[in-house]
Amino acid sequence: MSSTQQIRRRIGSVKSTKQITKAMQMVAASKLRRAQSAVEQPRAFSLAARELLTRLQQLAGGQSYHLLARRQAVKARLIIVISSDRTLAGAYNSNVFREYTRRLRDSQKQGIKTYTICVGRQVAQFATRLKETEVIGFYEDLPDTPHANYIRPIIVTAIDKFADAVVDEVEIVFTNYKSTVSQEVQVQQILPAGFEEAEVPGDIKHAEFEPSADQLLASAVVRLIEVQLYQALLDAQASEHSMRMLAMKNATDNASELIDDLTLAYNNARQAHITQELAEISAGAEAMKDE
Repeated sequence: MSSTQQIRRRIGSVKSTKQITKAMQMVAASKLRRAQSAVEQPRAFSLAARELLTRLQQLAGGQSYHLLARRQAVKARLIIVISSDRTLAGAYNSNVFREYTRRLRDSQKQGIKTYTICVGRQVAQFATRLKETEVIGFYEDLPDTPHANYIRPIIVTAIDKFADAVVDEVEIVFTNYKSTVSQEVQVQQILPAGFEEAEVPGDIKHAEFEPSADQLLASAVVRLIEVQLYQALLDAQASEHSMRMLAMKNATDNASELIDDLTLAYNNARQAHITQELAEISAGAEAMKDE
């Protein structure tokens, strides 16, 4: 009887866990729908910013701007790593950690000193245990819609470190959101401000700029860096919700299968107990007949 009671208690425990994972799955699905909409909205602005920046660089007559200048030798690198604050998101954080660790090892082999800005509690806890890097910033509690007050301190720190020649490159390690079932960890360089020259449309090509292309170029470069970080944050957030939703769905499905297996084991144990009782009753009845 104790065996059936243990199985019954375990079934109740698994059912409670299933309710929790199902609720977390529904919450993640709701957040994912909003994140999917948010991640697509800035893409057009990002493309327009690249087109405008390409035209401004052309009008500047090839004059060098300090945020565009590439250093002859890279001696130090700043990596902005984006993870989640919470766990239970499948392989989301571990994938980021794997790529981040690979970049640290590559830098160490090349003799490059590495600084890190952590965005997310999980990567902060991971990075502080590493000897290959120095953590110079930590940001957590990412809002559903990242605003300027959240992004600006990260950008200012990165630009200041690059402008003061403390670092020679600035990179972002984040998870690029492609679809609900496809997310990929990427490394994107934001300083020196590297971009592929976009095809400049006719309206921008014939536009007049005031006060001057040189002055607008400086502002456009900073804006492009902000847009790249903003887009990376949105992609990372959508990827987190997607992977958490899938992880909780798998956990819910596994709980359902486990409940079915435990129910079958309970019924078998109960049937065996009943059969044993019937056998004992039959044996007692036969013994009384013999008397």
